[in-house]
Amino acid sequence: MTVENTEESSGATEATLFDVIGGAEKLREMVDRFYDLMELEPEFAGIRALHPPTMEGSRDKLYWFLSGWMGGPSLYIEKFGHPRLRARHLPYAIASGERDQWLRCMAWAMQDVGIDAGLQERLMQSFYETADWMRNRQG
Repeated sequence: MTVENTEESSGATEATLFDVIGGAEKLREMVDRFYDLMELEPEFAGIRALHPPTMEGSRDKLYWFLSGWMGGPSLYIEKFGHPRLRARHLPYAIASGERDQWLRCMAWAMQDVGIDAGLQERLMQSFYETADWMRNRQG
């Protein structure tokens, strides 16, 4: 996913979301904060319960997925192939409440790690579309 044009000596190039967010280090910080909040904050108990007791694997998978989705290295695809997000999440009951918890947790994580407000808004629009599509239960 590209974001903006930047000038280089060889001509115009397009920056990716991965570049704009701050690369691997900033993305990892955001993902880690997301899972820290999920484990610490009672309002995220519903989505925490959908995860295994230890979440190192979940942390890595989300980081790997977002890296490629944002135009950085395609780490998830290299390890597992096509993400098939909806199919991989079908075993978990995801309704509007779980969607909203996930989105709130991600918004909080982005704010905590200092993602630019405009970029947060843009990412939240995309995250909402995906999270809403992941719903597989009424309510």
